[in-house]
Amino acid sequence: MIPQLRPYDREAAVLYAHQWAYGRNPLFYDYEYLGGDCTNFASQCLYAGSGIMNYTPTYGWYYISPNQKAPAWTGVPYLYNFLTRNQRSVGPAGEPCGIEELLPGDLIQLSFKGESFQHSPIVVSVGTPATPENVLIAAHSYDADYRPLSTYEYRAIRMLHIIGVFRP
Repeated sequence: MIPQLRPYDREAAVLYAHQWAYGRNPLFYDYEYLGGDCTNFASQCLYAGSGIMNYTPTYGWYYISPNQKAPAWTGVPYLYNFLTRNQRSVGPAGEPCGIEELLPGDLIQLSFKGESFQHSPIVVSVGTPATPENVLIAAHSYDADYRPLSTYEYRAIRMLHIIGVFRP
Protein backbone atom coordinates (compact mmCIF):
# COMPACT_ATOMS: atom_id res chain seq x y z
CA MET A 1 0.00 0.00 0.00
CA ILE A 2 1.40 3.40 -1.01
CA PRO A 3 1.25 5.92 1.86
CA GLN A 4 -0.97 8.94 1.21
CA LEU A 5 0.00 12.50 2.10
CA ARG A 6 -2.30 13.88 4.80
CA PRO A 7 -2.36 17.25 6.57
CA TYR A 8 0.16 18.05 9.31
CA ASP A 9 -1.40 19.45 12.48
CA ARG A 10 0.70 22.60 12.88
CA GLU A 11 -1.35 23.82 15.82
CA ALA A 12 -0.69 20.61 17.78
CA ALA A 13 3.05 20.83 17.04
CA VAL A 14 3.23 24.45 18.21
CA LEU A 15 1.11 23.82 21.32
CA TYR A 16 3.45 20.98 22.24
CA ALA A 17 6.47 23.24 21.68
CA HIS A 18 5.03 25.88 24.01
CA GLN A 19 4.12 23.27 26.64
CA TRP A 20 7.57 21.67 26.78
CA ALA A 21 9.99 24.47 25.71
CA TYR A 22 11.14 25.02 29.29
CA GLY A 23 10.54 21.52 30.58
CA ARG A 24 10.98 17.88 29.67
CA ASN A 25 8.22 15.45 28.80
CA PRO A 26 8.89 12.43 31.05
CA LEU A 27 7.88 10.09 28.21
CA PHE A 28 11.12 10.98 26.40
CA TYR A 29 14.72 10.86 27.58
CA ASP A 30 16.54 14.20 28.01
CA TYR A 31 19.70 14.15 25.87
CA GLU A 32 20.87 17.57 27.15
CA TYR A 33 24.13 16.16 28.48
CA LEU A 34 24.66 13.66 25.65
CA GLY A 35 25.21 16.11 22.80
CA GLY A 36 22.05 18.16 23.20
CA ASP A 37 18.30 17.74 23.27
CA CYS A 38 17.28 20.06 20.41
CA THR A 39 16.50 17.45 17.74
CA ASN A 40 14.81 15.17 20.27
CA PHE A 41 12.55 18.13 21.17
CA ALA A 42 11.99 18.97 17.50
CA SER A 43 11.04 15.34 16.82
CA GLN A 44 8.60 15.39 19.73
CA CYS A 45 6.97 18.52 18.27
CA LEU A 46 6.81 16.93 14.80
CA TYR A 47 5.30 13.81 16.34
CA ALA A 48 2.67 15.91 18.13
CA GLY A 49 1.71 17.31 14.73
CA SER A 50 1.92 14.05 12.78
CA GLY A 51 0.76 11.37 15.24
CA ILE A 52 2.76 8.65 13.56
CA MET A 53 6.31 7.27 13.74
CA ASN A 54 8.25 5.33 11.15
CA TYR A 55 9.69 2.16 12.70
CA THR A 56 11.97 1.30 9.79
CA PRO A 57 15.28 0.16 11.32
CA THR A 58 18.14 2.65 10.84
CA TYR A 59 16.44 4.92 8.30
CA GLY A 60 13.11 5.47 10.03
CA TRP A 61 12.03 8.06 12.58
CA TYR A 62 10.90 6.69 15.92
CA TYR A 63 11.45 6.69 19.66
CA ILE A 64 10.77 3.71 21.91
CA SER A 65 13.31 4.27 24.71
CA PRO A 66 16.65 6.07 25.21
CA ASN A 67 18.47 3.19 23.52
CA GLN A 68 15.74 2.25 21.03
CA LYS A 69 15.36 5.15 18.64
CA ALA A 70 16.17 5.96 15.07
CA PRO A 71 19.19 8.20 14.39
CA ALA A 72 16.73 10.67 12.81
CA TRP A 73 14.95 11.16 16.14
CA THR A 74 17.93 12.87 17.79
CA GLY A 75 20.48 13.57 15.04
CA VAL A 76 20.34 16.88 13.17
CA PRO A 77 21.52 15.62 9.74
CA TYR A 78 19.55 12.38 10.04
CA LEU A 79 16.31 14.24 10.76
CA TYR A 80 16.89 16.43 7.72
CA ASN A 81 17.53 13.35 5.57
CA PHE A 82 14.40 11.63 6.88
CA LEU A 83 12.13 14.62 6.32
CA THR A 84 13.43 15.22 2.77
CA ARG A 85 13.46 11.54 1.74
CA ASN A 86 12.44 10.68 -1.81
CA GLN A 87 10.56 7.49 -0.95
CA ARG A 88 7.01 7.62 0.35
CA SER A 89 7.24 6.10 3.79
CA VAL A 90 5.09 6.85 6.84
CA GLY A 91 5.80 9.94 8.90
CA PRO A 92 6.13 13.67 8.42
CA ALA A 93 7.73 14.95 5.22
CA GLY A 94 9.32 18.28 4.44
CA GLU A 95 11.02 20.21 1.70
CA PRO A 96 13.64 22.94 1.78
CA CYS A 97 12.11 26.39 1.64
CA GLY A 98 12.86 30.07 1.96
CA ILE A 99 12.03 32.17 4.97
CA GLU A 100 8.93 33.56 3.25
CA GLU A 101 7.47 30.03 3.02
CA LEU A 102 7.87 29.18 6.72
CA LEU A 103 4.78 28.45 8.79
CA PRO A 104 4.39 27.65 12.47
CA GLY A 105 5.31 24.00 13.02
CA ASP A 106 8.09 24.07 10.42
CA LEU A 107 11.73 23.28 11.23
CA ILE A 108 14.90 25.33 10.99
CA GLN A 109 18.43 23.94 11.23
CA LEU A 110 21.43 26.09 12.08
CA SER A 111 25.15 25.70 11.59
CA PHE A 112 27.15 27.72 14.07
CA LYS A 113 30.59 27.06 12.55
CA GLY A 114 29.58 26.71 8.91
CA GLU A 115 30.71 23.09 8.64
CA SER A 116 27.73 21.00 9.72
CA PHE A 117 24.29 21.70 11.10
CA GLN A 118 24.01 21.39 14.88
CA HIS A 119 20.68 22.87 16.00
CA SER A 120 17.02 22.14 15.16
CA PRO A 121 14.55 24.72 16.51
CA ILE A 122 10.81 24.62 15.70
CA VAL A 123 9.04 27.64 14.26
CA VAL A 124 6.23 28.84 16.56
CA SER A 125 5.34 32.15 14.88
CA VAL A 126 6.02 33.97 11.62
CA GLY A 127 5.36 37.68 11.43
CA THR A 128 4.95 39.93 8.43
CA PRO A 129 7.25 40.41 6.70
CA ALA A 130 8.97 37.08 7.28
CA THR A 131 12.39 38.21 8.50
CA PRO A 132 14.76 36.69 11.08
CA GLU A 133 13.40 39.26 13.56
CA ASN A 134 9.81 38.12 12.93
CA VAL A 135 10.40 34.35 12.91
CA LEU A 136 10.05 33.07 16.46
CA ILE A 137 11.24 29.64 17.53
CA ALA A 138 11.08 27.17 20.41
CA ALA A 139 14.06 24.95 21.22
CA HIS A 140 15.90 22.81 23.74
CA SER A 141 19.60 22.95 24.52
CA TYR A 142 19.40 26.57 25.49
CA ASP A 143 15.69 26.28 26.15
CA ALA A 144 13.68 28.93 24.38
CA ASP A 145 10.15 29.85 23.40
CA TYR A 146 9.17 32.79 21.21
CA ARG A 147 12.89 33.44 20.60
CA PRO A 148 13.58 35.56 17.51
CA LEU A 149 15.67 33.73 14.93
CA SER A 150 17.74 36.92 14.63
CA THR A 151 19.16 36.38 18.15
CA TYR A 152 21.18 33.36 16.99
CA GLU A 153 24.68 33.77 15.60
CA TYR A 154 24.94 31.24 12.80
CA ARG A 155 26.99 30.77 9.66
CA ALA A 156 24.49 28.70 7.71
CA ILE A 157 20.76 28.05 7.90
CA ARG A 158 18.34 25.68 6.23
CA MET A 159 14.59 25.79 6.55
CA LEU A 160 12.16 22.93 6.11
CA HIS A 161 8.50 23.37 5.33
CA ILE A 162 6.52 20.35 6.52
CA ILE A 163 4.34 19.46 3.53
CA GLY A 164 2.29 16.83 5.33
CA VAL A 165 2.33 13.38 6.87
CA PHE A 166 2.47 10.14 4.93
CA ARG A 167 -0.03 7.66 6.34
CA PRO A 168 -0.83 4.09 5.28
